[in-house]
Amino acid sequence: MASVVVDASVLVAAVLDTGSDGDWARGVIAEKHLIAPQLAPVEAGNVLRRAEVAREISSPEATSGYRDIVGLRIELLHFEPFAERIWEMRFNLTAYDAWYVACAEALAVPLATLDIRLSQAPGPTCGFLLPDPGAASSEEPS
Repeated sequence: MASVVVDASVLVAAVLDTGSDGDWARGVIAEKHLIAPQLAPVEAGNVLRRAEVAREISSPEATSGYRDIVGLRIELLHFEPFAERIWEMRFNLTAYDAWYVACAEALAVPLATLDIRLSQAPGPTCGFLLPDPGAASSEEPS
């Protein structure tokens, strides 16, 4: 099974999005060995919290989504081995995004994300796994 670093956008889409992005995210989660910074479930939980507080989703949806994310089999990586590379990218990326990128770079695996701006930012040397924007039902790119 191929490995991929997943960011919070993929985790949240997998549990909340009923459209093509959600289908794509669920496909990534089902078909790949998932790796992420330790921050990923916390960041995803915060997105769910904000959506619940804004009444974009119900409390049961938020709770179910959070439990689903926490229950995923994700290899979570500590911060320290990536600290220097994260700092090097400070002018182009947030520290949060840089941590995802640094993990993907160090492991030589793609970073799965729905964040197009991140995939186009200068500095990262990893590959990116993105949904196909032209697909009626997005699938994982080959």
